Amino acid sequence: MLLHKGEVLFRQGESGPLYHVRSGLFKIVRTHEDGNPFLVNIIVPDERIPHHSLISPMPYHGTAVALMTSEVALIDSRQWYDELDRDAGKCREIALLLQGKLRMMQQRIDQLTQVSPAAKLLKLQQWFGSYIGPAPLTDVLTQDEIGQLIGLRRETVNRLLRAQASEVRLPEGPKNS
Repeated sequence: MLLHKGEVLFRQGESGPLYHVRSGLFKIVRTHEDGNPFLVNIIVPDERIPHHSLISPMPYHGTAVALMTSEVALIDSRQWYDELDRDAGKCREIALLLQGKLRMMQQRIDQLTQVSPAAKLLKLQQWFGSYIGPAPLTDVLTQDEIGQLIGLRRETVNRLLRAQASEVRLPEGPKNS
């Protein structure tokens, strides 16, 4: 199944199948009781989602929205859970998958524990580059979403991005001969 940027794969609170993300990116957005959406996760290629339903079925914890054209495969839930009951190797595969996701989330937590806002942004950019690729962070996420991921206000993210851009454009001083 092919989804384009902005299309929804599943919605918070609904129940449904599991998916294998073959290509592309998804954001997981959780809507709070006050109606405000909050970006809680980024899903990268080769993940099986939702993570919290890989062992047993549960309603979707958030809404999955494509950040770019993305290909997903539907996983037959009945077959998935039957295999878990019969095959210890499948359980190990899922444990390793969740372990990898936990490590990824630990890196995201490290971003939040940086002292300075600039360090938080730099850590996120490094994480983004290692997991997601060469596209600039701002080509995929809004400044508000970037702020949500690292605990900063959109205005602070904007100021930091402008400062980074001006550092890149600084002209070289005169060369000593």
